[in-house]
Amino acid sequence: MKKNKVYISAALLALSLSACTKLNEKPYSEITADNFYHNKQEVLAAVLRPFTHANAWAAPTGQVGYWRLQELSADQLAWPQKGRHGYDGGNWIRLHNHTWIANDDNAWNPWRLMFWGMGFCNNTIKDLSTLDFAKIGMTEADKTSIIAETKVLRAWHYLKLMDLYGNIPIVTEVGVPTLPATKPRKEVFEFIEKEIKDNVEQLPKLSPELVGRVSRAGAYAMLVELYLNAQEWTGTPRWDDCISYCDKIIAGDGGSLNGAIPALEPDIFRAFANTNSTSPEDLFQIAYDFRSGNFRFGWEGDFWHYRQRQIYNADRDGNNGIVVIPTAYDAFKDNDLRKQNWMLLGPQKKDPALRANEADSVVLGTEEYNGKPLVFVKEIRRNSEGETGPGGMTRGEENSGARFAKYVPGKLDDPNYWGNDFVLYRLTEIYFNKAEALMRKNGNVATQEAVDLINTCKKRAFRAEDWTTEAYTTTSLTMDELLAERGREFIFEGKRRTDLIRFGKFTTGTWWDHQPSSDKYKLFPIPFKQTSINPNLVQNKGYE
Repeated sequence: MKKNKVYISAALLALSLSACTKLNEKPYSEITADNFYHNKQEVLAAVLRPFTHANAWAAPTGQVGYWRLQELSADQLAWPQKGRHGYDGGNWIRLHNHTWIANDDNAWNPWRLMFWGMGFCNNTIKDLSTLDFAKIGMTEADKTSIIAETKVLRAWHYLKLMDLYGNIPIVTEVGVPTLPATKPRKEVFEFIEKEIKDNVEQLPKLSPELVGRVSRAGAYAMLVELYLNAQEWTGTPRWDDCISYCDKIIAGDGGSLNGAIPALEPDIFRAFANTNSTSPEDLFQIAYDFRSGNFRFGWEGDFWHYRQRQIYNADRDGNNGIVVIPTAYDAFKDNDLRKQNWMLLGPQKKDPALRANEADSVVLGTEEYNGKPLVFVKEIRRNSEGETGPGGMTRGEENSGARFAKYVPGKLDDPNYWGNDFVLYRLTEIYFNKAEALMRKNGNVATQEAVDLINTCKKRAFRAEDWTTEAYTTTSLTMDELLAERGREFIFEGKRRTDLIRFGKFTTGTWWDHQPSSDKYKLFPIPFKQTSINPNLVQNKGYE
């Protein structure tokens, strides 16, 4: 992980069988607990392994993980077929329409990746629990803190697995039991809560040295998420607990990346910039550093057009995949700075450094608009064929849909090029969560404190001359409006499915060409590949 100067590189040596004559030789080609943990750096390498693995499932970096299920099943983002590209076996269409099945890779891949990461946590906890830290120059306090960090990270994996699948097995030791049984969601919730609360005070407070690691602030934020969704996940609301841990974060009890206490960025865009490793707003993130560690938050694969490197003067293009649903784009007012800056729409120009002359300034298409100016449009339909109307998931073209621009890598010569950390929790979310808990305690009616919390965040998205007509009041901040504002503020951040479920809109709502679905789709099925080999797993209702 970048700021800790810990870069992990494991190269296994290939032994020549023809040269090996002594069968009792120690196999130095295998990295095991007794020949690996020699110093602090090797301990941290094991601790950080689940973090680097989380890049595969928690962020939109090209694999079917938690993020894709959260966003592509909801009302803001989609991966439509665009001409001859993007059908991909109908995977994204099934997510969009809520027609996935237990044998679907969309159910299997996140399960596989997330339990894999949880297994890294279990392995590290086992190894470090018996390690003599004094022999490698570390203290018992170091040991307590590092094991606590790994247990909280494991709890975070379980939180996300429980969110997607509901009833899941609880495994705290690799391979034990061999065929773990499904546990009720309420029991999983209680396990997560206990693991975090038992260990959170053993964690150091968030500081610049802990960017990309689990700190007390990150653990508090996990508890906030847990309690915010407690009514949906267990049947019992926990609004006061949610508010209590929000207050701890806001007061600085969990620490900050920059300053004594966390703070909202005055500039709403800085929390996602390629210098956001020092943002006082960010509480827990996956850390990247392309310059120092050749490790980037590679969102271009999911989002960017085939020629998008020309727009940013970058070194990669994308798969032209995920775009903003038209109804989600229209949910932003035109004077909203988030609409103007977090999404690309309209004619696309090359970065000035790439233009031979002004006539060479236009980015050109490659498919339906081959050799013609590339103009991103909000509609997902066959405009080149004269189609009108709402379009649909199989009706896209290469320029269909507003594009992702919440994170921008900088130019090739930028010293922080592609150094953006992917934010998992930020202070803005804590403000929103506290406001929601206050409103739900108040019969779903806004209190002045709730209004003030949301307005403090929202104000950054409007110019001063517009703010007087955009500020919420206790009358205008309804629950429906709070959900809509959450969508505008947290678009692209992997939150939307959970929000829609909590507000009762995920399976009942209509958006763009999506129609209401069955309540069973509030959970994903336990993957068929798992139930077919483990008879102790109980399939979720409706997927039997």
